[in-house]
Order: sequence, then structure tokens, then C-alpha cells
Amino acid sequence: MSSWEQRANYLVTVAQRCLKGHKTFGLCRSHLVKASQISKGTVYNHFPSEADLVVAVATAEFRDFLAQAQADQKVHANPLHLFLYHHCWRMREVLCNDRFVISRVMPNTDVLEQAGEFYRAAFNKAFADYNDWNQRVMDAIGPVEGYDRGALVRSFVRGSLINIDDGDTECCDLGVYHQYCYALTQLMGHSDKRIPSRDELGLWLTQMREAA
Repeated sequence: MSSWEQRANYLVTVAQRCLKGHKTFGLCRSHLVKASQISKGTVYNHFPSEADLVVAVATAEFRDFLAQAQADQKVHANPLHLFLYHHCWRMREVLCNDRFVISRVMPNTDVLEQAGEFYRAAFNKAFADYNDWNQRVMDAIGPVEGYDRGALVRSFVRGSLINIDDGDTECCDLGVYHQYCYALTQLMGHSDKRIPSRDELGLWLTQMREAA
């Protein structure tokens, strides 16, 4: 990895840290200069426009989600449980780690059109790769005819993360995770399948806390 790529990754990491706990993407390049202690010229060379910064952060977020999904695959053999635990992980990231809900701002056609070709292409690939993973797992859970489960679930996940971020839910509220698993399973048309129990979710939350 070149020094340019290393610096770009560092700047995005700083940006992600600055966004923690925020409800809007209020971060701009001038803020990043101060937060990173890197010169204005260097930051602006990496991100020629404000849209480039937004898209770069979004790309990193969806790459993170995919990396976690692939790690989850090594733990959960049951595709339904794999899908549910992965999306509970995303919810826990918001509740316990104040992670910015990138779905508040991306994907966004207007922002993508303002970004440079490099950042636009990188985001489109990261977003598509993550959605492809979700679709493959849903296909493995089992086919359900009659509607596009992928689009429905994506919309529900986005709305749920925004709503949970706007509320005052406790990080380890088992009921929230259990209800989320139930709702996702219903939306996918698999109400006949067993979801993780409250005890299993409690053990998972404990393991997440100990691993942090």
C-alpha cells in the first residue's frame, strides 16, 4: 500500500471517528484538517470536493460491513442466523459505539454525481458487493416467491437503524434485538424458521462486549 493510500485511509478513519454520535453528516474538509493535524493542501488533494469526502467515508463503511459479514460467516453456519446476527451487529454498532448511520446520507444520486469518478466507482463497488452478500445469504435461507425481498429488507434495515439512532434505546436491550430478528425474518417470508432466542442473543451481546 502506497503512502498516499495509507494517508487516505487514515483521513477516512479520522472522519469516521469525528462522525460518531452525530445525526447528520456535518463534517467538512476544513474540520478534517483540524481533526487529523494534516495540512489543508494535503486533505484537499485527497478530497477535491466535499462530496468526495462523504463518498469516501460511505465506501469505507460498506467495506467494513462486508468485512464483518465475512467474519460472521466463519461463526454462523445457519444462513438465517448468519443474516440476523450480522444485522444485529450493525444495530449494536449504532447503539453501543455511537456509529454514524451512513444510510442517512448514502446512497445519494446527487452526492455521487458531485464526486469524482474514482470515489464514485469505489463506492458503487463497495455498495454492490455488500448488497450481493446480503442477497446470497437470503437466497441460501430459502426462496420466497411474490416480491423482491432484497429491496424490502434494505429499506427496513435503513429505517430501523435511523429510528434506533434517533431514540433512547439501551445498548443491551435484549428485547430490541429479539424483535429486530423477528421482524427481519417475517419480512423475508420465513416465519416458520427459528430465530435466535433471547438467551442466545444475550450470550452474543456478552461476547461482543468482552471482545471489544
